[in-house]
Amino acid sequence: MLVFDQVKTYSRDGGKAPFVVHNSSAFCRLNTNQFVLLPGFCDVHVHFREPGFSYKETIRTGSLAAARGGYTDVCTMPNLNPVSDSPEHLKLQEDLIHRDAVIGVHPYAAITLAQKGEKLSDLEALAPRVIAFSDDGHGVQSESMMRSAMEASKALGKMIVAHCEDNRLLRGGYIHDGAYAAAHGHRGICSESEWGQIARDLRLARETGCAYHVCHISTRESVSLIRQAKREGVNVSCETAPHYLLLDDSFLQEDGRFKMNPPLRSPEDREALLEGLLDGTVDMIATDHAPHSALEKSRGLEGSAFGIVGLEIAFPLLYTELVKPGILSMDRLLELMCYTPRRRFGLPLGNDFSLWDLEREYAVDPAEFLSLGRATPFEGRKIRGRCMLTVKDGKAVYWEGMEC
Repeated sequence: MLVFDQVKTYSRDGGKAPFVVHNSSAFCRLNTNQFVLLPGFCDVHVHFREPGFSYKETIRTGSLAAARGGYTDVCTMPNLNPVSDSPEHLKLQEDLIHRDAVIGVHPYAAITLAQKGEKLSDLEALAPRVIAFSDDGHGVQSESMMRSAMEASKALGKMIVAHCEDNRLLRGGYIHDGAYAAAHGHRGICSESEWGQIARDLRLARETGCAYHVCHISTRESVSLIRQAKREGVNVSCETAPHYLLLDDSFLQEDGRFKMNPPLRSPEDREALLEGLLDGTVDMIATDHAPHSALEKSRGLEGSAFGIVGLEIAFPLLYTELVKPGILSMDRLLELMCYTPRRRFGLPLGNDFSLWDLEREYAVDPAEFLSLGRATPFEGRKIRGRCMLTVKDGKAVYWEGMEC
């Protein structure tokens, strides 16, 4: 039994937080009033890299990193080896989850076979076992293929979760086609490569009635399109990530830890995303936790792999940079990180919670991460908020100082 003295409870419904945990080693008594109980966060967009790329991340290290960040449920993308595009391939991931996950890990299935965009996966057989369908890492290039996927998903009661990227507009780019790219001679990725495909998909979602969710939006045009579609009654939701809210291309350095897809956009794009958080256009914040090896991230902006990690520092970053200055309320942040993603993806909160010391200040140090990934553009950033304990289904799955 955990005993808390003068611990604040922060929950939307004001309900009593559960205190029974099954790990006796997590027993503690806290004589302080600075600790806060928060509901278990939910991230609908992570990459745990197993099977196929366990040198980047594993189900165990990824789920431990999530627990350290206060997350008790995550949804894992299917760009694995093999791709989760059939019941047989999916079972390889399911077995690893069953064996190694310390929190709820909910897999996606691929929209198309091998994520090549040429033929639909066996959506009917996969539907009962997955959270939704996504080809994340690849945009579905064919309009007819996306229409077929939406029609099938609608019939199966599943959502299409889209990485929107028009390959015809990439032109070898690897950072935003903006001021930094022009000043430093880099090839840029134009904003239309994202918002153009969103516009197409919103039209298809309107026509098919499919539930549609847009991954990691990064441009002001994307925000405007989704805002208008919601006004028209389209069944659409979207996410953005902490790095798009807190950074833009003026922060870029010649370092692979600043390379992700979509890229950091302009200051005007960042402002539009913040406005979208406040007016409800942006439904949730997901990390797009995408670990790579140190070597893969050591080749500068041009040569490094796309992707950064974020599960362990997402809440402290957003609390420090948005809640503390009064830009965003704590209530709204919890909606974005817990309640709305759970409602949209059908993941109940149950008795999940985390305990935080919100006065603890420290610098982001990737060497401390439980994730195998270390690349973050926030390295060295001073943040407030340290997770002391995370409880999933009545069991302590992370506590500060635990042996992993």
